[in-house]
Amino acid sequence: MASVWTGNRGTVRDYPGFNPSADAEAIQKAIQGIGTDEKTIIHILTARSHAQRQLIAKEYRVASGKDLKDDLKSDLSGNFERLMVALITPPALFDAKQLKKAMKGSGTDESSLIEILTTRNSKQLKEIYEAYYTAYKKSLGDDISSETSGDFRKALLTLANGRRDEGLKVDENLAKKDAQILYDAGEKKWGTDEDKFTEILCLRSFPQLRLTFEEYRNISQKDIEDSIKGELSGHFEDLLLAIVNCVKNTPAFLAERLHKALKGAGTDELTLNRIMVSRSEIDLLDIRVEYKKRYGCSLYSAIKSDTSGDYEIALLKICGEDD
Repeated sequence: MASVWTGNRGTVRDYPGFNPSADAEAIQKAIQGIGTDEKTIIHILTARSHAQRQLIAKEYRVASGKDLKDDLKSDLSGNFERLMVALITPPALFDAKQLKKAMKGSGTDESSLIEILTTRNSKQLKEIYEAYYTAYKKSLGDDISSETSGDFRKALLTLANGRRDEGLKVDENLAKKDAQILYDAGEKKWGTDEDKFTEILCLRSFPQLRLTFEEYRNISQKDIEDSIKGELSGHFEDLLLAIVNCVKNTPAFLAERLHKALKGAGTDELTLNRIMVSRSEIDLLDIRVEYKKRYGCSLYSAIKSDTSGDYEIALLKICGEDD
């Protein structure tokens, strides 16, 4: 049975003829030798699924008495080390750590909070919530509450609770009703009723919202994005626009995030690693298609021209082919 972290449009799949103890032994040799054999580490970890990597880590502990994560950390460095550690971290814990990182220190990285909470499904969000509590002995909700405020906080908390309907059935009457509520709460009103936007956009299923946005266009002669831009502002506006973009096309939303991470001065490796690792078994093939369509070059070539060394080699393996 497929886990919630896998789809059928990933670049990484279960490796056939998988042998966790042989892989663990090969990695141990690669780490213990004189000088590290990075090629072997890349070759194994980028070609195994999340579930298989967990088994390798388990076998590694049995064979060596040591934690694979600790050994990778002490033996590798920089972005390459962070990418390899990301690959062997259970997905829910990886996202929990990314959320913690986005809220740590003096400023909050709102765009990462938005990206993670809008692109994970309810089941994933519940697992992230649990992993967060296990790792930090604090609830994700409490940290979001203390790091954000206002309507943005309310909407993030609604998303983080993982209460979005995941059903595929669409209710036409509800779509009409919701579209009218959104219209009444925004365009038609002096001042905006933000709670209505949060409620509908954070709790309805994606297929339901698709229909609601069509109905909205019929009522208001406007796209929902244009109304959100006209009515709302700040991070709350960014969050709702992200939801709309994900509803319309999640891979395109993530392709845009990757493009931002790769272009301009300096690469945003945190975002690059997060998307490549977290979507590698879900929809990275679709993200590649959208990237090429939007930016005229392949994701593969963008990564190639923006990274180097073992880090580049590993990312390109996860990316798969050059489109």
